[in-house]
Amino acid sequence: MAGRKFRLALIQLAVGASKTENLQRAATYITQAAKNGAKIVALPECCNSPYGNKFFPEFAESIPGESTDLFARSAKENKVYLIAGSIPERADEKIYNTCTVFDPNGVMVAKHRKLHLFDINIPGQITFEESKTLSSGNSLTVFDMELCKVGLGICYDLRFPELAQIYAKEGCRLIVYPGAFNMTTGPLHWELLQRARALDNQVYVATVSPARDETASYIAWGHSMVVDPWGKVISECDHKEDILYADVDLDYLESVREQIPVSKQKRSDLYKVVNCSDQ
Repeated sequence: MAGRKFRLALIQLAVGASKTENLQRAATYITQAAKNGAKIVALPECCNSPYGNKFFPEFAESIPGESTDLFARSAKENKVYLIAGSIPERADEKIYNTCTVFDPNGVMVAKHRKLHLFDINIPGQITFEESKTLSSGNSLTVFDMELCKVGLGICYDLRFPELAQIYAKEGCRLIVYPGAFNMTTGPLHWELLQRARALDNQVYVATVSPARDETASYIAWGHSMVVDPWGKVISECDHKEDILYADVDLDYLESVREQIPVSKQKRSDLYKVVNCSDQ
């Protein structure tokens, strides 16, 4: 880290049917990102498994397990904070869509289970029901990486503004959403939602998608992205496998908040958003 600025890397990983190959590729890209100066690295939703209800039970594993053991080693060997996308987690006779986070010593410092399950029906375009196989998490997730608190969501969590509002209220300057929007909602909503979450809360927002596979049963939109607190897209991939870099500048964030001090101007006498776990 230099001053109050650090480099973020998003790995838009091509995910296939081999868990072993997916993990090996992820480890290779984590090393590459670290060599290019990244201090925090993020993987996509379902980074060890194809996305789909038929795959979740097949690829599900416990935490700790094969995938998180590799994530811990990669974080430690490369001295980075690693937001390990998400994997299907098997626990308590249920399956969760779960993101783990490891510090530069390889210690797991956070675990986020997807809060909002992706159950949608757009006639003639896409129907999907995660609730057929997955269970939802029940906790908000924040971790502290020295200079900056980071909030976590997974994909569909991005659509719920209250989550980002609470994270900003709790001191997060960066919110990261591993996600896999599809070819219907991706072109219309992916960038719009990120810019809204960033602008409304004056934070950096990063989304990291799998690369697009036209042969998959669920085709991801791709376009991993970082948006700054002014609502500007500062870095974006296309749909192919790639590493996306962006610098998170905390001094710039504070200058935005000073110019338009919305957090100080909220009418808490009229409205508020609260974390129910604090009640």
